[in-house]
Amino acid sequence: MAEPLVLNSVIGFGGAIENGLIAHPDGRTIIYPLGSTIVLRDRADPRSQEFLQGHSDKVSCLALSRSGRYLASGQITYMGFTADIIIWDLESKQLIHRMALHKVKVQALDFSCDERFLASLGGQDDNALVLWDVASGNAICGSPCNTNFTNCVKFFNNSPDKLITAGNFNMNVWTYDAGNNKLRPTDATLGTLKRVFKSVVVDANDEYAYCGTTTGDVLQIALERVLFKNTGPAKGNVQMGVTATCEVPTGDILVGGGDGSLQVLRTVPEPSSTNPKLLRKMPALAGTKVEGAITSIALADMNARGFTFFVGTAMCNIYKVTYEPATSRLKEELVQTAHNDKINGMAFPNEYSEVFATCGTGFIRLWHLTTCRELLRIAVPNLECFCIAFTTDGSAILSGWSDGKIRAFGPQSGKIIFTINDAHQKAVTAIASTADSSRILSGGEEGMVRVWRIGRTSQTLEASMKDHKGPVNCIRIKGSGDECVSASSDGSCILWDLHTFKRRTSLFANTFFKSVVYHPDESQLVTAGTDRKVTYWDAYDGNAIRIIDGSDLDEVNALAVDRDGEALVSGGGDKLVKLWGYDEGHCYFVGVAHSGAITAVGVTPDKQRIVSVGTEGGIFIWDYQRPQTLADI
Repeated sequence: MAEPLVLNSVIGFGGAIENGLIAHPDGRTIIYPLGSTIVLRDRADPRSQEFLQGHSDKVSCLALSRSGRYLASGQITYMGFTADIIIWDLESKQLIHRMALHKVKVQALDFSCDERFLASLGGQDDNALVLWDVASGNAICGSPCNTNFTNCVKFFNNSPDKLITAGNFNMNVWTYDAGNNKLRPTDATLGTLKRVFKSVVVDANDEYAYCGTTTGDVLQIALERVLFKNTGPAKGNVQMGVTATCEVPTGDILVGGGDGSLQVLRTVPEPSSTNPKLLRKMPALAGTKVEGAITSIALADMNARGFTFFVGTAMCNIYKVTYEPATSRLKEELVQTAHNDKINGMAFPNEYSEVFATCGTGFIRLWHLTTCRELLRIAVPNLECFCIAFTTDGSAILSGWSDGKIRAFGPQSGKIIFTINDAHQKAVTAIASTADSSRILSGGEEGMVRVWRIGRTSQTLEASMKDHKGPVNCIRIKGSGDECVSASSDGSCILWDLHTFKRRTSLFANTFFKSVVYHPDESQLVTAGTDRKVTYWDAYDGNAIRIIDGSDLDEVNALAVDRDGEALVSGGGDKLVKLWGYDEGHCYFVGVAHSGAITAVGVTPDKQRIVSVGTEGGIFIWDYQRPQTLADI
């Protein structure tokens, strides 16, 4: 049996999940989801992380009890199946209860003020409200929600038997009738207003609820009679809707918008200057702007001068926002950033393990391995970067893009060094640099493998080799620089002579080849692809030496071999990082953390860490563990 691979740290944040970022009352920890993993991170040190793993698919919502002892998490699953809710004990970091009732998705969760009850809301296919007993993990009672979709649920702050739900054109206050074991709803009276509600916050005294809408306004609802009271902001609606709300301890509310705007609204009722019988709309006291739609706001600290909030955005950025009521100032500071979309590739510089680069839609990012901090971000809007590599001398980051161009950037400045226009007719899907950094090899979606000579001021095409009939997914170059291998979706790997630019030999299999690596002594090749097999080949005559099952379920997308050729690392559609003994072909370690297909893996040149990236946008850093070979036994 394979042992678990130890997860060292994670770079990533599930920013698209509403209210997914939570500040723990201990004053040290922030909690957020990343795919199917829940990350507990130290506020000051991004490397100090703990992980809660128990979900089989992406986490869709989180809720923390008032004392910070219990954490509840819900997930998405496949159509027709029930989605799990897990209650965790954060003191012991153990799973206490696993509950399943809702179909397909758990939309929202919330704990009651006395931590006895947990309310859960099903997704669009379920749309039911269920009340759970936290101590036993049993469902107490439930009720179908409004015929329209319901988005959010919130308990009152002082009454454990009252809660409010809001969604598409509906808002209800529910009271739990313990005698009859029923949830009884009261419809909100909104008059002629028709709104789609995205967020709800209840004030500290249970007097008012503040509901953010897709229209861009915040409705103030008097909870005693569930009656519409007031609206805001006074000067125009929030662009792209109100996506998150949070109460400021002064009684005002902090409102986050889909355009990245943050505003503090005054909630104290004031009569209108034109008509004293009417209330003045809630005015904005302070404002600022961050990058991406705001999906969660969490109150972190309070002191004499002001308040600190953590703000999470859909662009997967976490900001620390400080509000000073005396000066009416909001000040934001970026704390953490991550990819908000799938990551297509990753690369280490030659013989240097401190930094690595990742690429995805619109961005190339350079990361520091030990501190998990972003060192550099290169933005090329509206284009997708499919492949990335460092030149061997470390002077440039090479990248292939969806517009058929090869772009080279300075690894420290991030400035563009050169662009090769129309390098390929379609997207550039594979790229590599020779050992002397004088030539670049690129592979295209149309099947071409091209050799470019890089001068001080020029980039010239040396050869264009056309034998592949499908996209070239991977290119590797021999250390001597006289041979390379290209892996393609047409079911062939071709070894090319880089003096004559002719094919030396070919490897054929009934698969889409996704990745290929040379063994460090360059006598063998290892390939992987959609047939789920990892195949060893003789690099001289092209015969298959050994075939092993790389995965039981899905394709194998990525391969990496360590510097000494002791271990082979693979990853693919089964979301598992596997570490194999190269000589035995036995899987010794398996890493479970990804919730999307793995697109690239790499072993640091110093053999201390393994880095894997995937379609969920997470970067997972694992401790390298040496496979116990037969010689050690």
